Amino acid sequence: VQLQASGGGLVHTGGSLRLSCTASTRRFSNNGLGWFRQAPGKEHDFVASINWNGGATFYADHVKDRFTVSRDNAKNTMYLQMTGLTPEDTAVYYCAAARRAWGGRSRSDYTYWGQGTQVTVSS
Repeated sequence: VQLQASGGGLVHTGGSLRLSCTASTRRFSNNGLGWFRQAPGKEHDFVASINWNGGATFYADHVKDRFTVSRDNAKNTMYLQMTGLTPEDTAVYYCAAARRAWGGRSRSDYTYWGQGTQVTVSS
């Protein structure tokens, strides 16, 4: 499974971005999905996850109430709507797919990973 994250860019503090994650080689409508991010010099951090039908979502505390994860299984795409961005959100954002119907907060919960997309928030 090849996943591709897109939609990153440069925004000012308080701005918004919507990231997309699309699988190119198989459908993942039955899989849990997640977003992680990695800031320079730091470990991968969990951002958000969504179960197979979008009925359950989970967020890291530092993005709760600012970020929204969603999915459109007909388009084989997951989204991350980010609002109220701050320089602390600057990172490479990665999407991932789990083998099971729900994701988790750990990298080990996910089997398939895509190349990331850079998000830079200027002060």
